[in-house]
Amino acid sequence: MNNLHVAKFGGTSLADAAQFRKVRAIIEADPRRRIIVVSAPGKRDTHDQKITDLLLLCHEMVENGLDMEPVFSKVRERFLAIARELNAPLDCSALLADTEKRIRKHASRDFTASRGEYLCAKIMAAWLGATFIEPADAIFLHDDLRIMPATYPRLAKLLDGPGRFVIPGFYGKNERGRITTFSRGGSDITGSIAARAVQAGVYENWTDVSGFFMADPRIVTNPRHITELTYKELRELAYMGANVLHDEAIFPVRDAHIPIEIRNTNDPNGAFTRIVAQRTATPDRIVTGIAGRKDFVLFQIEKDLMNKMVGFGRRVLQIFESYGVSYDHSPTGIDNMSVVVRADNLGDKEALIVNEIKRVLEPDSIEVMHDLAIIATVGQGMIHCVGFAGRLCTALGREGINLRVIDLGASEDNMIIGIGNEHYERAINAIYREFVPS
Repeated sequence: MNNLHVAKFGGTSLADAAQFRKVRAIIEADPRRRIIVVSAPGKRDTHDQKITDLLLLCHEMVENGLDMEPVFSKVRERFLAIARELNAPLDCSALLADTEKRIRKHASRDFTASRGEYLCAKIMAAWLGATFIEPADAIFLHDDLRIMPATYPRLAKLLDGPGRFVIPGFYGKNERGRITTFSRGGSDITGSIAARAVQAGVYENWTDVSGFFMADPRIVTNPRHITELTYKELRELAYMGANVLHDEAIFPVRDAHIPIEIRNTNDPNGAFTRIVAQRTATPDRIVTGIAGRKDFVLFQIEKDLMNKMVGFGRRVLQIFESYGVSYDHSPTGIDNMSVVVRADNLGDKEALIVNEIKRVLEPDSIEVMHDLAIIATVGQGMIHCVGFAGRLCTALGREGINLRVIDLGASEDNMIIGIGNEHYERAINAIYREFVPS
């Protein structure tokens, strides 16, 4: 591990020329920040549109035989304005003309979506006098978006040398040599890949918030700031909706024990959250954070002597797999098994799955519950807290909130509960008040 810092800047950090100037000041404030990863420009205000959304709309219009000019003109104007105001030394008009030409010739959806990051990185590299790195030359992805091992030595070679380097986030090249993108927010993953490649001392992720809070500030008034948490705690919180960082961004840096810092571009010297491999749990900090999501579906399957039927659980999950539906949780009992999935992942396959379970496994009963909210209470210190589960359940009971699912993992650092969507906000507040002294 060396003293290089990888600094990734999100869309709000690059929304206009004024934000670009903030980014440059941050980069120049620390000479260790030599590897810069950029997202596409985000919204300048609540009425604005993200560049990636506009590009995807252009792709859709071309595919449907419509003229994309009214939409692409907005993309063109945004980038030309940024380059002009910064007096960036590059021919931005030519880059945009080439991009427009490719999109009009029915470029792939992924290629089109990636152009926001590409153009942003071109401007940033020219303006900083840095070396532009093309992700398609170094970030190699399997069709399921797993990172090929060859990525790291290849990218390390391209990033070796003096000066600064700028990399567009969000995309790489697949097994067929075509541009392919991560899921939205995937520039976080690019930053993590770059940090792993160069064995960075720190991976800085700059955004529009000062790291993580113990609960969503839109639900809990003035929640406490989290100064430090582990990769594992972050994974749990990010997956359950704490969306400051893409939930897959920890994997490249975790094995290399590279810390992540979530920092605020608009308050560069303010508080931030540091993510590390291990931390010391303290008695006064039992809970690290509380996060959740609405709109899950619960399949509850009952069959006498289920525990004696070898392979029953595997066969249930294979049915979900056969319909392309991944599961999120699966609490079990002696004669019952539940499978929890996201409603948007399930789509219109509920009846098909129920019928297949009935046909293959002949359960005594199967019940499907909708409008379920899942809340994760996460904390490395939970394992040392006698009666933690009782306190949580009592706090919800005082609010008259009925529990439909309780799942305490074997590691005892994450307790999952399922409740009705309508109780979601009250439940998070109740849990927060129980474990965070005022």
